[in-house]
Amino acid sequence: MATPERKLFLGARLRRIRRDLGLTQTRMAQDLAISPSYLNHLERNQRPLTAQILLRLAQTYDIDVRSFSSDTDVGGAQELSEVLADPMFRDLAVPRHEVQEITETAPGVAEALVRLYRVHGERRRGGPTGRGVGRSDDGILVTPADWVSDHFQAQRNFFPELEDLGEALAAEMNPDPHGFGEAARMRLAERHGVQVRVTPGDLVEDMVRRYDHHRRRLILSERLDGAGRAFSLAYQLALFEGDETLSALVARAAPPDGPTARLLKVSLANYLAAAQMMPYERFRDLCERTGYDMEVVRSRFGAGFEQVCHRLTTLSRPTARGVPFFMLRVDPAGNTSKRFAGGAFPFSRFGGVCPRWRIHAAFRSPGKILTQIVETPEGQRYFTFSRTVRRVAPPPGEDDAELSIGVGCELKFAGRLAYARGLDLADPAVTPVGPACRICERQACPQRAAEPASQSLAVDEFHKTVSPYPFAPA
Repeated sequence: MATPERKLFLGARLRRIRRDLGLTQTRMAQDLAISPSYLNHLERNQRPLTAQILLRLAQTYDIDVRSFSSDTDVGGAQELSEVLADPMFRDLAVPRHEVQEITETAPGVAEALVRLYRVHGERRRGGPTGRGVGRSDDGILVTPADWVSDHFQAQRNFFPELEDLGEALAAEMNPDPHGFGEAARMRLAERHGVQVRVTPGDLVEDMVRRYDHHRRRLILSERLDGAGRAFSLAYQLALFEGDETLSALVARAAPPDGPTARLLKVSLANYLAAAQMMPYERFRDLCERTGYDMEVVRSRFGAGFEQVCHRLTTLSRPTARGVPFFMLRVDPAGNTSKRFAGGAFPFSRFGGVCPRWRIHAAFRSPGKILTQIVETPEGQRYFTFSRTVRRVAPPPGEDDAELSIGVGCELKFAGRLAYARGLDLADPAVTPVGPACRICERQACPQRAAEPASQSLAVDEFHKTVSPYPFAPA
């Protein structure tokens, strides 16, 4: 007897996608060839999402069906849990099932609470209150960096127009056998009359790249390594030859103010620079053939380790997808300065990164790739690898010039990675990790830095546990 097909009630995810696309129910219903009332029923989980509707969504909006079929949606619930873990909400003791219910049935309300908390955090820390902060149409304050980060994540860090343009520009330059940097230098000179000058670091002070409009010179700091110089040339070409496309993407995104719009354009230009240096099809094909061996890939494209890791998170072309990676960059103090995801992303948005993840241990083994399989409290497993990199053009004698890069993907993709060879992926050794300590409910963690807000401490003066904050199970 055939097993009955499981019905998919995914209204919250459907509503979130519609909101990210900026569509009304009427417009999306027209695109999907269904009635607005039927779409309303789907979003309210009064009707299951059928296979036919899933296919229409994928074809119409270039959406990966796998993101719908996944049983987890850690983003919204985890972010709201982090907010409610703040000591100001301790007396409410909001249970996890209520958080999940809110994010599933009212994702807009959940996102509003997250945004308000973000602004509250900035003000509490003495952060920007006016300058450098934009105001959205609904009156909620967000920093330009947060707004741009959210926009990139809403697009799953993939911009097809920039990928197509990057491939076209790379094909025209045909960098082999001189390498991308030399080809880009020649194109800047021949097409745009721009000369490139490498200047001693003390002459450009705190800048690593500066374009002199009057003399048509691109000035680069000598402290940039070869990969950094090549990327700087690619960025300048992106501004010259991709300006129309970049401006159109910024206009379509409708950022709330001038600083946010400029930061968005810079971020998109960086994306286009990477798409030129590492054209999509060539980059993905090499990654697949080498098992995503970072050393081989970065050597072939003349790119840095961090540049390649960042590029890995963009492999979402519907006709040629790569492994959906996420990436973080942290400093020795644990501050997160970069966060991108082309797939599931299990880590904290407001708190720090779990100390049990080897992204921190990488500082003790500079330049060495450390692998690890981690498991979240929900039972999701991820294969990760971490390695240190040097800051871009660090001043001589800088003590804290190193950063750590962490990259990962769901464990089901690990079989495609060279770094996972020889491991028993069917029954692997895993490291339990969690989000920020204040919302992590793992017991007996010797590295816990704070008690979970949702639990009560169970301190016993006659016993000492491995965790400084013992608590009773829920």
